[in-house]
Amino acid sequence: MTEVDARGTIGDAAGRGQIAAWGLWDWGSSAFHAVILTFVFSVYLTDTVGDDLPGGISASAWLGWSLGIAGLVVALTAPISGQWFDAAAKRKRSLGVLTALNVLAMAGMFFVHDDYHDLWLGLALLAFGSAAFELANVPYNAMLRQVSTPETVGRVSGFGWAMGYFGGIFLLLICYFGFISGKGDNRGLLGIPTDDGLNIRLVAVLAAVWFAGFALPVLFSVPELPRTAADPGAASAGFFGSYRVLWRDLRELWDVDRRTVWFLLASAVFRDGLAGVFTFGAVLAVRVYGIEDSDVLLFGVAANVVAALGAIVAGRFDDRVGPKAVIVASLAAMLVCGLALLVVSGPLMFWVFGLLLTIFVGPAQASARSFLVRLAPPGREGQLFGLYTTTGRAVSFLAPALFGLFVWAFDTDRAGIVGLLVVLAAGLAVLLPVRPPDAPAS
Repeated sequence: MTEVDARGTIGDAAGRGQIAAWGLWDWGSSAFHAVILTFVFSVYLTDTVGDDLPGGISASAWLGWSLGIAGLVVALTAPISGQWFDAAAKRKRSLGVLTALNVLAMAGMFFVHDDYHDLWLGLALLAFGSAAFELANVPYNAMLRQVSTPETVGRVSGFGWAMGYFGGIFLLLICYFGFISGKGDNRGLLGIPTDDGLNIRLVAVLAAVWFAGFALPVLFSVPELPRTAADPGAASAGFFGSYRVLWRDLRELWDVDRRTVWFLLASAVFRDGLAGVFTFGAVLAVRVYGIEDSDVLLFGVAANVVAALGAIVAGRFDDRVGPKAVIVASLAAMLVCGLALLVVSGPLMFWVFGLLLTIFVGPAQASARSFLVRLAPPGREGQLFGLYTTTGRAVSFLAPALFGLFVWAFDTDRAGIVGLLVVLAAGLAVLLPVRPPDAPAS
C-alpha cells in the first residue's frame, strides 16, 4: 500500500455532506450515553432488576465496579488503539466495528429481564458497551481533521457536540413519552406493558436501532484514512510493542512540543469538572434549590439545549480567536456563575444561573477537541485522542471526590459546588501557561 504525506489527509472530507454525516454519528451515539448509561437502562438495572439482589452488596455497587473495570480497560488500551487505527489505515473500519459492538450490546439488553439472576448479564453488556463506546470515540474524534480544514475545525467540532446534545434530548423525549411516562401496568403513549421490564427492554432495542441508523452515513461518506509514514513501526509493533512506540512518541512530543502533554493534563482536569456539572446538577437542583422532582427532566433538557447552542456559536469564535481563548473564557464564566450559585437560593435563581453556567459547557468541550486536533501531528490524531481518553479517565475521580469532600466537611450539599469550582479552577490554572496552537496560514 502506497504511503502518503499525512498532511494531505487534512480536510480531505470537508464537504458539507461529509460534515453532516460525521455529526450524525454524534447524534446517534447519544442513544448509549444518555438513554442507556445515564438515565434509563442503568436505573432499571439498579432499581428494578437488582432491587432484591441477595447478599450484602447492592446492585449500585456492582454497577460502579463493572463500569470501573470497563474504564480501566479503556484507559490502558485507548492510546495504543488510536495509534494502531492511524498507522494501519483502519480508522473508519475501527469506528464501524466498535460502533457495531456497542449496538449489539444495547440490543442484547432486551434479554435482561426483571430478575436479579439477569443482573450479571445486564452489567456485562453495559460494561462491554461502555468500553466499545469510549474506544469508538477515539477514531471518531480523530476524523475531525479529515472533515474540517484549519480554518473551520472549531465550528465543525462545535457542530458535532451540538448534534450529540440535541440527539440525546430528542431520543430521551421519545423514550419518556412513548415508553415510560404514566402509571400502572402500561406506560407511555404506546401503552407498553411494564411486566418483566418490557418497556425498558424495548427502549434498549430502540437505542440500538437509533445508533445503528445514524452511524451509517459517516461510514459511507468519509473515506478511509490512507496509510502514512507519520508513525514508523506502529502498524506492525504488536500489542506490547505498541507501548514502546507510544513511549517513544511521547518522549518525542515532550522534546519537540511539550505543550501537548500539558494540554492533555489541563484538559483532563477541567473536563472532569465539566462532567461534574451535569453529574451533580440534578442533585443540587432538588436538594439545595427546591426544584420539583418532576421539573428536573425539564431543566436537564433546557441545559442540554443551551450547551448545544453555546457550542455552535463558540465554534465560530474558536476559528477566529483560537480554541484556548474560548476555553479560558468559558471556564472563567463558569467560575463566576458557580460563585453566584453559592449565594443565591430558590428555583428561579437556579434556573437563571444554572443555565448561564451550562451554556459554557459545550464551548469548553468542543474547543478542547479542536485544540488537540490543531496540536496533533498529521496522521497521529488517533494516538493523541487515545491519550486524551486515557488522561480523562485517570483523573475522573477528582470532581466526585471533591464534591463529596466539601459536602462532608461543611455538612451541606451546597458546599459541593465549591468542590466542582476547585476542579474547574485547577484545570484553568494548568491551561493558562500552555501556548495556544499556531494560527492557520491565511
